[in-house]
Amino acid sequence: MTIRAYNELYLNDAQLLLANAFDYALNDCEQSPDLFAKIFAFSKQSKEIENGNPAFVSGKGAEELVKEILSSVYPDEKFSKALFKQEKSAAYWVGWVLAYYQWYTVKKFKDIFEKIPLTEILSMYSVYHEMDVTSFVEDLEKRYNSKIGETKLKKIREAKKLSQNDLAKISGVKKRSIQLYEQRVNDINKAQAHTVYKLAKVLDCEIEDILENPEKTE
Repeated sequence: MTIRAYNELYLNDAQLLLANAFDYALNDCEQSPDLFAKIFAFSKQSKEIENGNPAFVSGKGAEELVKEILSSVYPDEKFSKALFKQEKSAAYWVGWVLAYYQWYTVKKFKDIFEKIPLTEILSMYSVYHEMDVTSFVEDLEKRYNSKIGETKLKKIREAKKLSQNDLAKISGVKKRSIQLYEQRVNDINKAQAHTVYKLAKVLDCEIEDILENPEKTE
């Protein structure tokens, strides 16, 4: 089960914050999308949002947030006042959906933008801006995972010449669970210890060999 940084009750606040923040930064402050994404992702403010700090998720204004972030890089720059137009821009949409995606997947913003540039996400606006956000999330997950490559579990399983069905029968782990780990829909790092042990035993490898980030597990 994924443990998210803050309750879904505050998700709308986070989405509004980032929607207005990205709109202000890209349109009013005329920031380059990919450069601003990088500055934002490595800022202390983005980490506070990732961690669910209520002072940022629900208590910070978009203009204030962006000025704090940009001032750390451009200390002598004077930034324009936010217009916050009635018509919602692509930048507004991208902030809205990214807030949801980050909350839902619990990925760090720097990891998201490292794999998928903000300009690429903006290009998805014409297709997804009138759809439910879950359609966007599904597509972005596919793009993100394609940049990572195959999981260690899949690589080792195929090296042992075992099908998913074979591994499921021998290990006692459900085939669907194996599929979800290999598709990165479920995080194998968060699987129950006995599940990972059974898979590693059949694959004749160490548990750490099939974890994606063993140094980050407890």
